[in-house]
Amino acid sequence: MTQDSRLFHLRSGGVSVVLDAAGDAVPRIVHWGRDLGVVSDSELSELARTSVPQIVSNSIDLPVPLGLLPDQTTGWNGTPGLSGHRDGRHFSAAFTGARVSTPASSDPRVGDRRVVVELADDAAALDLAIEVELAESGVLRTRATVTSTGDGIYTLDGLVLALPVPAEAQEILDFTGRHMREMSPQRHDFTVGTHASEGRHGRTGHDASLLYAVGRRGFGFRSGEVWGVQVAWSGNHRSYAERLPTGRAVVGGGELLLPGEVRLGRDEQYASPWLYASWGDGLDDLGGRLHGFLRGRDGYPTAPRPVVLNTWEAVYFDQQLDTLLALADRAAEVGVERFVLDDGWFKGRRDKSAGLGDWTVDESVWPDGLDPLVARVRSHGMQFGLWFEPEMINPDSDAARAHPDWVMSPGHRQPPTQRFQQVLDLTAPGAWEHVLESMSELIGRHHVDFVKWDHNRDLVDAGHSASGRAGVHDQTLAFYRLVDELRRRFPALEIEACSSGGARADLEVLERSDRIWASDCIDALERQRIERWTGVVVPPELIGSHVGSSPAHSTDRRHEMAFRAGTALFGHFGLELDLTTVDADELAELSRWIELYKAERAWMHRGTVVRGDHPDPAYWVRGVVSADASHALFSFVAVATTVQNPPGAVRLPGLDPERTYRVEVVEPGHRIKAYNHHAGPAWWTTGAQLSGAALAVVGLQAPGLAPEHLVVVRATAVETEGTAR
Repeated sequence: MTQDSRLFHLRSGGVSVVLDAAGDAVPRIVHWGRDLGVVSDSELSELARTSVPQIVSNSIDLPVPLGLLPDQTTGWNGTPGLSGHRDGRHFSAAFTGARVSTPASSDPRVGDRRVVVELADDAAALDLAIEVELAESGVLRTRATVTSTGDGIYTLDGLVLALPVPAEAQEILDFTGRHMREMSPQRHDFTVGTHASEGRHGRTGHDASLLYAVGRRGFGFRSGEVWGVQVAWSGNHRSYAERLPTGRAVVGGGELLLPGEVRLGRDEQYASPWLYASWGDGLDDLGGRLHGFLRGRDGYPTAPRPVVLNTWEAVYFDQQLDTLLALADRAAEVGVERFVLDDGWFKGRRDKSAGLGDWTVDESVWPDGLDPLVARVRSHGMQFGLWFEPEMINPDSDAARAHPDWVMSPGHRQPPTQRFQQVLDLTAPGAWEHVLESMSELIGRHHVDFVKWDHNRDLVDAGHSASGRAGVHDQTLAFYRLVDELRRRFPALEIEACSSGGARADLEVLERSDRIWASDCIDALERQRIERWTGVVVPPELIGSHVGSSPAHSTDRRHEMAFRAGTALFGHFGLELDLTTVDADELAELSRWIELYKAERAWMHRGTVVRGDHPDPAYWVRGVVSADASHALFSFVAVATTVQNPPGAVRLPGLDPERTYRVEVVEPGHRIKAYNHHAGPAWWTTGAQLSGAALAVVGLQAPGLAPEHLVVVRATAVETEGTAR
């Protein structure tokens, strides 16, 4: 970090952030994007001076500053950073008296690339602190804390931070979705006005945007500058992009507060969620920085990601010991390393209408408890995992009957049920402790290695019944405390964040999770799209990707084993099907895919994720390149019928342009449908040897594939004359 007085140049991971904290007011970002290299103090001053816009007709008589917390008192007529009041007064705040410090971050990913600016508005009796940090990977993050210093109550309606983007940002990419169809991309022009994505589900939401991005028109995975943000918050939230008629443009976001959720008395404070931001030359570049940031967190899973079998689609609620013992035996035969018992094991849980909240083993189904199953799983050397839905409660449960006040509600009516369940108010006296101790007893008794943590409904009319006040904010913080305390008690425990699939995937929950369940849909075709976009933000080792049945339970589509397993290969590989009904040939093929995953996972789960920008939208290229670029795996995927056949040359991105690579097909992902007795392109059976530059710029002729089929190829660096040894 370099600085001139209170001008700061933060540099890391190919990114520069120039922060102007000079003067008296809220600091502003002069530049966030491509690394500027070494910049002298005098040039920093010139950058700040030349970034001030001119005064134009019918505008404020002074240049309108654009701080990290946009300030309506200066003439900014876009979205204000702070909204609130004291019983109708002090509806706006003018923060001044900036005090700047550069304390080192407690997060080793940030180090000394941290600036804190403290300000105050004495008339409104508010203090403000803004933190700006640049991680080693090049990820920028910022948050603000507001403290009430006066008498009476300050009602906070909203606190959002905003980052400026240049005029070149002309297109918006965000995402929508629903249950079993998460991460559906949407592109549209970044026109004048406010473009917002709001999540009001009380959880991150199926339609939430893991990334809200703006960029040069037509930006893709491999090219085009792009700036993206993500609000790291697992409750209600708002992400937005805004362009004013003045030409100024921002991307930003924060928590979306319900009426009266945050009321600050004297010396009470509110800290916004972190707003994460990543710049890249293409989405792969942007995403690679986020992957690096997530991989650097304390406690990140470093052991090889075990092959998982989850019992849900194998048995659903029909849990019978003999059936599950046979499933565990078959799982061990094909190479499974972690066996997860899903929903249905606890008291009264014969279907989804009852039992949530009663976290004790159902003796009518498990007369000897879970011990016989756990013992069989352990005898095969497999880990044991268990499903919970800690934040939910069925009205038909002992817990709800004994503690009706534990149900989240506005107090004078009950919210509608969803999946026959209500939300357990973790702030109600005794509720948090009930869940913590129930889970701790089972995890401790059975030495549970892994918890699938589910959250299957939206928070509707979610208040504290005793007070009648809105409660999503408090509930979200209580969830974080619950996870943190379980991790403190059981440091080796791994947790999967699941929320009827991918409805709770954000950068704050990812700080506490060892993987996410991207979707309840295991159809491999749907998963290709879901994981293509989830993987921009989330590294592959954190995305649970399972081989399901054919036909798929969610869509009734039929796919060959190669398409199902070849899709799962590029995530955290698992199975979710009844192996006892799979024929011998498919089991043998599945075993070979598992062997391939185990052989490659160590480097794949630390490698660089790449995607090709092939012009045919029906033909996708997906790959991972090792950290040292010595080898890579790519899949060629036909997601639909193609306009042209064969698809032409396909580029393989991400390899070292100076090295030569041997490219060859990989078994078992090597079979293609022969057309007119032609088995594939000329190199298909012999392999090819080309430079990384040639593979990225020219590419090689790809095989024609039947729709919903894929093949896998490997690129391995070879030593040639003159190559250093």
